[in-house]
Amino acid sequence: MTCHTGQQSDPPDPRDSGPAPTPNAAFAALLEDSAEELYDQAPCGYLSTLMDGTIAKVNSTLLSWLGLEREAVVGRMRFTDLLTVGGKLYHETHFAPLLQMHGEINGIALEIRRADGARVPVLVSSVVKRGDSGEALLIRTTLFDARDRRAYEEELLRGRQAAEEARRQAEADRARLQDALAVLQKSLLPDVLPPIPGMETAAYYHTASPDRLGGDFYDVFPIDGKRYGFFLGDVCGKGPQAAAVTSLTRYTLRAAALHDPDPVSVLTTLNTVLHERYNGGDPRYCTAIFGVVEPDPTTGETSVSLASGGHPPALVLRADGTADFLPTPGGLLVGILPAAHFATATTTLAQGDTLLLYTDGLTEARTGENRTALYGDQALHAFATELAGQSPQAVVQALTGLLDDFGDGLDDDTALMALGVPAVPHQ
Repeated sequence: MTCHTGQQSDPPDPRDSGPAPTPNAAFAALLEDSAEELYDQAPCGYLSTLMDGTIAKVNSTLLSWLGLEREAVVGRMRFTDLLTVGGKLYHETHFAPLLQMHGEINGIALEIRRADGARVPVLVSSVVKRGDSGEALLIRTTLFDARDRRAYEEELLRGRQAAEEARRQAEADRARLQDALAVLQKSLLPDVLPPIPGMETAAYYHTASPDRLGGDFYDVFPIDGKRYGFFLGDVCGKGPQAAAVTSLTRYTLRAAALHDPDPVSVLTTLNTVLHERYNGGDPRYCTAIFGVVEPDPTTGETSVSLASGGHPPALVLRADGTADFLPTPGGLLVGILPAAHFATATTTLAQGDTLLLYTDGLTEARTGENRTALYGDQALHAFATELAGQSPQAVVQALTGLLDDFGDGLDDDTALMALGVPAVPHQ
């Protein structure tokens, strides 16, 4: 057994050697760089020049950009020797005068020339250092590498140029498409209405959008030596499919009328053709008015008989200044059912009277401050009453102006056709 005759102290604890550095102190130690090192290794270029531009001091960062040794630059070159030809000219005409006038200049885009001839885009800021008495001593200049910015700007410019080229190409393609659509649309309408002895005619087609084909149609054609057929209607839908239905409808109506000009018989034939042709997954139908006019040269009057398949009623504008709808209630859409009822109506046009037909783009035009109200039948009746007694050409011209006044409230194609008896008989 070992015997201890006195007290023995514990071994020293290493934690008692003094306080450990705090995190803030450790971080501060990392920042203990000399001012000269901060200057020389800065992420931007620094240089100081005498007032005549001679370089007195330059940091290593700028020397690395230039590819030059310090001995070849300090005291041997001027600031302008580092610039491209264009940069020298700009320095002479703008940079130096502004610096002299204001004592500082900031963020000027220039290019410095490397020893190997390559160019480096930089943003330059300079300030004049003055002595206690205000005299100019030297110029301190900072240069920031703008190569990344230049690359970004060039990429942005290329993107803008590509977008502009794409826009121009799209506009050219759209113009070609509009031209093609206009030609096709024109082919679906008569170039001119044939003359009807003892009558005047006028028509107008308003295209709501030049980018799509409309489905409205109209025509006037001779049936025999005394009678003339006329029709106006609106195919459901827009685009090439609607145009195909329009073409089929026009030729069917003309062919059917030459076989049997009775208006109901003509629309019944069209109904059969459309229903049989499109009785699949994509039914096609239309609204239509078909009629026959027969001028009487002895009385100067013209008899009118017509049938309607779901179409807005025609308007009769009288020479006495009145206007009335020619009701055709209950007529069904053409082509939607295998058998359809079509409403009929008759009237007589005396001298100065006009029969007006139109598609629903006119009455369904949006009006009002917020374009929320429909123009409607009553407004059309009031407008037409003001035109009563005028020629078909004058009536259509006035309605054309009305369509223009709707502006963007008119978002559907509209067809107009007027047939009238002149107030004064032709000699």
